[in-house]
Amino acid sequence: MKRSLLSLAFLAALPFAASAADGLSYNYVEGGYAKTDSVRDADGWGLNGSVAIHPNFHLFGGWSHQEFDNTNFDFDQYRFGVGYNHPVASKVDLVTRVAYEKLDAGSALDADGYSMEVGVRGAANDMFEGYAMAGWEDYEKVDGDFYGKVGAQAKFNQNWGLAGEVKFIQGGDKQWFVGPRFTW
Repeated sequence: MKRSLLSLAFLAALPFAASAADGLSYNYVEGGYAKTDSVRDADGWGLNGSVAIHPNFHLFGGWSHQEFDNTNFDFDQYRFGVGYNHPVASKVDLVTRVAYEKLDAGSALDADGYSMEVGVRGAANDMFEGYAMAGWEDYEKVDGDFYGKVGAQAKFNQNWGLAGEVKFIQGGDKQWFVGPRFTW
């Protein structure tokens, strides 16, 4: 009986015993240029980061401040959440994430929401990694949308790289990010 319980506990813990795939780190901070292609285009700056709190779990967040072209109207976007990563191959992780989202455009629009996404992240080699995600985001005052996201990082060395991402939102909007990433 004791052996059966011990075996069952061991089997239940196996999914949590793995860590990130080889060549991937969930500890990073990045900053750079952010752009939104929508009915009215906007651009500005953003900051993103992630911290591993367990071999399979990480906290992440992001902020961007953008201004619509040829106006004085600007907005901030915030995102904070938790992610789960599980190796499915030696250099590929399955990643799922849930996040709180906030869109703050002053008195014009102030909306809270959430997002959920799932995808894969992998290291092609020591100098390049990429990811592809599919997700859903929904705000209290804005209709929810599906999105797809692709991103990559070219690594200059163990700590520094150049990261980029494009998010394709249902309805034709796109969000871009490019900037340096520091990984530890």
